[in-house]
Parts: sequence; structure tokens; C-alpha cells
Amino acid sequence: MTRPAPAPSPHGRDDGQAVLLLRLAGPLQSWGSRSAFNRRETRPEPTKSGVIGLLAAAAGLAREDPLDELLPLRLGIRVDQPGTLLRDYHTVSDYRGRPLPQTGVSGKGIQKPTSPAKHTHVTTRYYLQDAVFVAALAGPRALLTTLGQAVRAPAFPLALGRRSCPPTQPLFLGVHEGGLEEMLREKRWQASRRTHELYAAQRGRERGLGRPLYPARIDRSVTLEDPEGDDVLHDAPLSFDPHARSFTSRRVRHGWLSIPTDFPPPDDPTVDDHDHDDAGHDPFALLGW
Repeated sequence: MTRPAPAPSPHGRDDGQAVLLLRLAGPLQSWGSRSAFNRRETRPEPTKSGVIGLLAAAAGLAREDPLDELLPLRLGIRVDQPGTLLRDYHTVSDYRGRPLPQTGVSGKGIQKPTSPAKHTHVTTRYYLQDAVFVAALAGPRALLTTLGQAVRAPAFPLALGRRSCPPTQPLFLGVHEGGLEEMLREKRWQASRRTHELYAAQRGRERGLGRPLYPARIDRSVTLEDPEGDDVLHDAPLSFDPHARSFTSRRVRHGWLSIPTDFPPPDDPTVDDHDHDDAGHDPFALLGW
């Protein structure tokens, strides 16, 4: 990979710039940003550290390798199917039958056994199940083309946040010319067929039609990396080195985009091509209500 060009304008298109699109879907995903020893949480959408980690694994980077080329890539996330939160119950014990150590350490940096002896510890893991996201990364075309090839033939196994969460196919959605927001607006809805049908049935019930209603477009929420954004996320990785993991903050903005569905074409009498405009934004549609 070559050194990246300066980051593009958040609202424009620069020469030599492109957008890499990824479909992040799988039975389970877990995008942690703040976790304690006995509690591993997940954010409701992919983090930049998780997406950069996936690309680094695909490209064959070691954990100690610098991320100078990957960090400047601007990230956009579109929530096509939010999924549901899963709480997984875990217990931890020492296979030798010894008491578990305390979480604190002594002045010499040594963990003492629990007193009274504790042989089992309860931990909690959170996952997103059946979620689908579209991740867009904007940056130099040559770099993104190389990363796209790596995603299709990864050097290391790829994961959706945690190693126990492999992605389903298709993962690679191409490298495209255009801006970050433009590409997220133009890419068709990537949710599952079941979600498509449930949504059409819901729209039909809301209109009292007694049949599914197939809109040509649908609103989906997005989070776009933007230097002028009004929210701050502390999830940009500076190093994945296990002995020197570090992160920095980035600014983002949240919004909604009207995106195309892959329902029947507009000449089908069951399609309402103006359904999106007439219905307006429905904040509960994202939850499938």
C-alpha cells in the first residue's frame, strides 16, 4: 500500500478519491468501545476501530504495524437492519481448579487469590444479532482498490468486531467514484429478504390496503465522519499493539438518507413510487415497528 493522499473535503469530490463499500452482516456482531473485565458491551453500529481492524486483517498487517495509511480514511455507516441485542451469559474458572485471582494487584504487580476462594466468575457479553450495515470508506482510489482486493482474499480471518463473529457474504460491494454520502445514498437497501417483506406488509397495513405496499425508497439512518460534525466518538485506533493499544477521537454527524429498495419496478401496480415522500420520516420504521 502507498502513502495516502490528504483526506478529501467532507462535502465534495477530489481527484484520485473513491469510496470502498462493505456489507457488514452476520448472525452476530459486537462493536465494543468501552468494556470492563466482566462486561463486554457493543455499540449499536460498527466502530471505526472495528472496521479499520477488519481491513488491517485483510491486508495482513500485524498488530504492531502502524496504521498511518488506514486511519485517515473517512468512514460512513448506514444502518440497513439494526438487529436485536443479545446478552450472552458466561462463567470463567481455572482449568487447574485453583481459586481465581483478584482483579486488583499488589504493590509488586502480582494478583492475589480471592479470599474467600472464588472458583467461578460470571461475565457478560453483548452482541447484535441479525444486523446489517453498509460501511463506506473514502480515500485514495489506489489504496481502496488494494484494500478491496484484500477483503476478497484476506490474509487473516475477518470478523465483525470480535473474532467469534465472522461476516456473511457478500462483504465487498465495490470501489466507486463519488462522495461518501452520495455512495451511501445510492447503494440499494441491503437488508434481508424477510426484512423487506415485513416492511412492505407493515406499510400496507398502515395504509389500510389489505396487501403489501412496496415503496421505491426508504429512510435509513447514517453516521458520517465529518470534521464539522456535532458529535464526538472515541473509536479511531492509533495502534492495535496489545502492549500499547491507543485510540483518538473523531467528529461525526448523524442523519437520515432516502435510499433505493429492490422492490418491484415502479410500473408494478402494487408499487407506490411516492410512498416515501407522502409518508414522511417514520422514526419507528428502523426498529421494524
